[in-house]
Amino acid sequence: MTLNAKPKALVFDMDDTLVVEKASAEAAFLTTCELAKSRYGIEPADLHATLRETCRGIWHASPVRAYCVEIGISSWEALWARFEGADERLRILREWSPTYRHDSWHEALGRHGIDDTDLAHELAEVFPIHRRKLHVVYDDVRPALGHFRRIFQLGLLTNGAPDLQREKIAGSGIAEYFDEIVISGEVGVGKPNPRIYETMLSRLAVTPDEVLMIGNSLSSDVQGPQAVGMKTVWLNRSGHPRDDTIIPDHEITSLTELMHILH
Repeated sequence: MTLNAKPKALVFDMDDTLVVEKASAEAAFLTTCELAKSRYGIEPADLHATLRETCRGIWHASPVRAYCVEIGISSWEALWARFEGADERLRILREWSPTYRHDSWHEALGRHGIDDTDLAHELAEVFPIHRRKLHVVYDDVRPALGHFRRIFQLGLLTNGAPDLQREKIAGSGIAEYFDEIVISGEVGVGKPNPRIYETMLSRLAVTPDEVLMIGNSLSSDVQGPQAVGMKTVWLNRSGHPRDDTIIPDHEITSLTELMHILH
C-alpha cells in the first residue's frame, strides 16, 4: 500500500473496526441463554440462533423501520438500546422496544416448544446487563490511535442509536482519541448516505481528498466515502474474500499495519 499524499485526517468506523461488536454480542447472548438451559435444557447456541431469526423478523415490523434502516440500528442492538433522545422516532422506539424484546425471546422459546412468558421477560431483562459488561477494543486500537493522534486529526464515524453508540464509546474509553465524533442517530442519516460523510468533513474542516476512511464494511466504509471523494482503507481483520464490485483504495488486516504504512 502506498499513498500519493499524506492525509490530514483519518476517519474511523467503530463497530468491529475499533470495538468488538459481534463477538461481544454473541458472548452476551450465550451467557443469557444459559438461563434457558438451566430451566429446560436448551443448548445456548441453539436458542441464540433461533433468537437471531425471531428478533430479525419482529424488528422488520418496527413502527419506524425506515428510520432504523437509515441510521443503521441492527435487530440485536435493539435488544439492549435504551433509545434515549428527543427525536420523535426514538420516543416511538423507546415505547415499543420492551414489547419487541419480550416477543423476540418468547417466540424463540416457542420454537423450542416452550411457552414461558416469565422466562422470556427475564431473558429480555438479563441480556442488556450481560451486554453492558462487554466493551472491548481490539488489541491494536489504543497503540494505533495513540500514535495517529499525534500526527493527524482523527474522526469517529459510526451508525447506530445515539445512546447506544455513546455508551460503547464511553465504556471502551476511546473518546479521548478523537477530535470529532459523528453518530448517525444524532445526524438523522447513516452511512452510506453522502450527508453523514460530508458532516464529518465539515466538522474536521478538511476536503475529501485530505481524508482517509478506515473501516470493516465495504459498503459503508469504502463505497460510501469513495462516492464523496474520500480515499479508503478496508480493515479486513478476518481475511474475508473481497467482493470485487467494491474496491477499496487499500486493504489491511490490522491497524498495526496501517501504523507502519503511514509512518
